[in-house]
Amino acid sequence: MYHHSGSVVQQAVGSATGVLDPQGKGQAEAMLFQRCTWCGTTMYHRLLCPVCQGSDLRTERSEGVGTVRHSTVLHRNTPAARNISLIEMAEGFVVRGRVMGPPIGIHSGDRVRLSTAKDPVRGEPVFQLVDEPFRAWT
Repeated sequence: MYHHSGSVVQQAVGSATGVLDPQGKGQAEAMLFQRCTWCGTTMYHRLLCPVCQGSDLRTERSEGVGTVRHSTVLHRNTPAARNISLIEMAEGFVVRGRVMGPPIGIHSGDRVRLSTAKDPVRGEPVFQLVDEPFRAWT
């Protein structure tokens, strides 16, 4: 409910409260996502459900475990090469982030775990490899 004084009643804020403030009171750093209460679709940082266009979204905490769906090496705007990866999280949503390690050593299908929910420089999630790849030995 909107008041002309500029204040907003907390009940009107609803489920979007935790999205903008990933570190709540006394909580460890975690990745938060939304789940549509109508169709159950999971998504990351959306205002409407991409499937049913519903606006009733519930904020949930991710376990932070996922799989690399796609990884690209970028050479622009940085002194060294870095990677940008699409990570499919265990909950079913896809998020763009960076995987720590040599950019050329990150491949589709690699399992990753959340390291930092928000990189201080680029503002994107940072992941680390769960199992070190030994592709050169096979």
